[in-house]
Amino acid sequence: MVTTESSLAKNPLLEGMRLEKRASPFAMVILGAHGDLTKRKLIPALYALYLEDLLPKDFAILGSSRTKMTDDEFRGVMKDSVQKFASDLNFQEDSWGEFAKSLHYLAADVMKPEGFTMLSDRLQELKQEHSTQGNHIFYLSTAPSLYTPIVKGLASSGLATKAKPNQVPWPRIIVEKPFGHDLQSAIALDEEIHDVFSEHQVYRIDHYLGKETVQNIMVLRFANGIFEPLWNQKHVDHVQITNAETLGVEGRGSYYEEAGNLRDMVQNHLLQLVSLVGMEPPISLDPEATRDEKAKVLKCLRPIDPSEVDQYAVRGQYGAGHILGQTVPGYREEEGVSDQSNVETFTALKLYIDNWRWAGVPFYIRSGKRLAKSITEIAIHFKSAPHRLFSDSLDSVLDSRPEPNVLVIQVQPEEGISLKFATKQPGQTNQLRHLNMDFKYGTAFGVRSATAYERLIHDCLMGDPSLFSRTDQVEVCWKFIRPVLDAWSDKSRKTNFPNYAAGSWGPLASDDLIASTGHKWRRL
Repeated sequence: MVTTESSLAKNPLLEGMRLEKRASPFAMVILGAHGDLTKRKLIPALYALYLEDLLPKDFAILGSSRTKMTDDEFRGVMKDSVQKFASDLNFQEDSWGEFAKSLHYLAADVMKPEGFTMLSDRLQELKQEHSTQGNHIFYLSTAPSLYTPIVKGLASSGLATKAKPNQVPWPRIIVEKPFGHDLQSAIALDEEIHDVFSEHQVYRIDHYLGKETVQNIMVLRFANGIFEPLWNQKHVDHVQITNAETLGVEGRGSYYEEAGNLRDMVQNHLLQLVSLVGMEPPISLDPEATRDEKAKVLKCLRPIDPSEVDQYAVRGQYGAGHILGQTVPGYREEEGVSDQSNVETFTALKLYIDNWRWAGVPFYIRSGKRLAKSITEIAIHFKSAPHRLFSDSLDSVLDSRPEPNVLVIQVQPEEGISLKFATKQPGQTNQLRHLNMDFKYGTAFGVRSATAYERLIHDCLMGDPSLFSRTDQVEVCWKFIRPVLDAWSDKSRKTNFPNYAAGSWGPLASDDLIASTGHKWRRL
């Protein structure tokens, strides 16, 4: 429910907190507003921010695409989408009615100059109607092939110019992934954008970084005295990061044929998680201080020699199988996919961070579609106790020492943290048992957690780029995976696809990869 002026007046402390977090007036232009992202994520996130009283009094949201619609038709479609895709929100007709007054629509073709003329004229009208003060955010919810034409169109129409930090009015741009197709295209796209926008105006969005548990990694590490002293090669044996999905390509076969799992998930999402786990403490919570440390650790990733790709990377493609009791087709049977496709739907990598903190500690990351369970987690495996004092008290006589402690940061579907430790079972013997100490966001706080898009959009409104990828981070990630991309695009290197069944945990080669250093994947 929207916080009223009267309720704020009853609580001056709350009023101060609200006003401090409230953004300046703005107009957000969503280009590609007829797409799924707008319906499923963007408008629900903006409506949630409105309900939380985190939007300014004066704002406008202008959706634009080539589809013909009136303002009222657009509002109706967005209302249906919020009720369908954001059922956890306290939807009320009154609050929606007030919010919808700021929703507008413009049918325009951004591939034509007149499209930007129409956009400029409409923003001028909204500036007068909603007192937006000329602050503009351009959200590119379009195909990546349109990014460059849109940026050039914004420049030629005068809608976007380079601005100094803290300059008003300000233009900002939010760019969805994928940011480039490879290193060369990412650099070229950056150059096109930087011809028009300064780096501090560019927000490359990665929704993983907006999740509560991901944000909590820094708090867990740097606000607790018990973890950070152990967060290094002296105490950590290895790290596993898993992103598993039961879903297939879900009608996006054509896109996946161009991208593949390595580009779609590893280059951005998972390497960003690696940077958060591996980074050094920033000198402050200033956005650039945090991004500096993330960039530093990514630059320490040990390069993969092109001749040794198979020792560090495994790819897979799912065949037919069973998911949750239902028979599902293989990747090559999906719509828009070639029946001879060699595109990977599964990736496993072994990587090392060559710096003082992480020397010799392997990081294993895996990501795949049509796996046995949908789960994303980070598991910090600590080294075993040095002396086998309780070796005669273990569950199995085959064990040589107790299981190591494992700290698990679960990103989805349930956000939380757990720590596995050994304890004595009740009874007359010293029988050991391993238990988990669990923390779940939903039960611990009893409040709804903001979605990733809510947090990230609000940060952009506030001019805080902490959770957005900086250009040097993007480039170093592309540079790191380039040897793997090159090897896997070599048609002379044949892979026997499909090499894992839907509903399994991926190809057997991924087990061999982690076993090469004496480890095994966590049972999830």
